[in-house]
Formats: sequence, structure tokens, C-alpha cells
Amino acid sequence: MREAVAKALEQIRPRLQQDGGDVELVAVEDGVVKVKLTGACGGCPMAQITLKNGIERHLKAQVQGVKTVESV
Repeated sequence: MREAVAKALEQIRPRLQQDGGDVELVAVEDGVVKVKLTGACGGCPMAQITLKNGIERHLKAQVQGVKTVESV
């Protein structure tokens, strides 16, 4: 599952980088994906919305078994 999640993150990474941010995959455990938002995303007040409405929605659509995405 980790490889599939990493591949799906590569698909959305350019959108984050356009705004000066990025995302790093930290862990995948029992359907819970843990990521670290970096760059402009790390301190952005909209980061939680990006995480849930952008990253989590994309991962759930692309990778079977993803339950939630958490920022660490």
C-alpha cells in the first residue's frame, strides 16, 4: 500500500509545489496515511483544508484501503 500511496502523492505534488509547498510521506499504518506538509504548506492556515479536501480525497480515490490522512 505504501508504494501506491507514494505514487498517488506524486500526482498531486505539482499542485502543492505551485504554491510553494510540498508533502512528504511519513508512514502508512492500517489505512492511516501520515504525511508532513512542508514549505508554504507547513505554516499555512489553510493546511488542514488542503490535507482533508485535497490530499485525503485524492488518496482515497486512488488507493483502496486508505481510511484517513493525518499530518505529523
